[in-house]
Amino acid sequence: MIRVLLADDQTLVRAAFAMLVESDPGMTVVGQAGNGLEAVELARSARADLVVMDIRMPDLDGIEATRRIAADEDLAGVKVLVLTTYDTDEHVVEALRAGASGFLVKDTRPAELLAAITTVAAGEALLSPGPTARLIARVLSAPTAPAPGAVAGPDCLTDRERQVLGLVARGLNNTEIAETLSLSPLTAKTHVSRIMGKLAARDRAQLVIVAYESGLVVPAAGTESVTER
Repeated sequence: MIRVLLADDQTLVRAAFAMLVESDPGMTVVGQAGNGLEAVELARSARADLVVMDIRMPDLDGIEATRRIAADEDLAGVKVLVLTTYDTDEHVVEALRAGASGFLVKDTRPAELLAAITTVAAGEALLSPGPTARLIARVLSAPTAPAPGAVAGPDCLTDRERQVLGLVARGLNNTEIAETLSLSPLTAKTHVSRIMGKLAARDRAQLVIVAYESGLVVPAAGTESVTER
């Protein structure tokens, strides 16, 4: 059972999300927060597995709330899935830097939100849907700060691991990475796990940030695509 905390300053939005989450037999809503401060407190007291976090909230916004959750050792197992109204919101990248495991836009179909909760709660990053890769490439084309928790760059990786990291940064999952590099899914998963360990990354979302900020993956000039160095 996935224990979900909903953080949004709009009561009707929270109520709608709560009804949706409770409709899934594998999930339950353990709390609702109207601002970031409440979200941080409830993440601990309600023993949430995952927080569905709005970015724009009063008192403490979703980015700072995410940062506090990610920095709290007692909340190490809590994942954050960010929801935003606009898929071009540059604050999304700030949320990923702060420790979020992915994001969705609020007009996502109900089934996609439930799938996203399942994916993120399982420890995967939700980076493929919509324009995520384009957004990260655009904002991180002029990097400013290292990904939180990462203590090393791609230079410590083997050539194969750098290839895998580049594919993670493009939003590919383990199965797609395996197909691209002619590997078994288990081998691809092992590579990703080792990369996370070497880079001291919290999850795959941080791997994406490291890949762009280090220059391993860069936006292709004049396009919305990305290229690997």
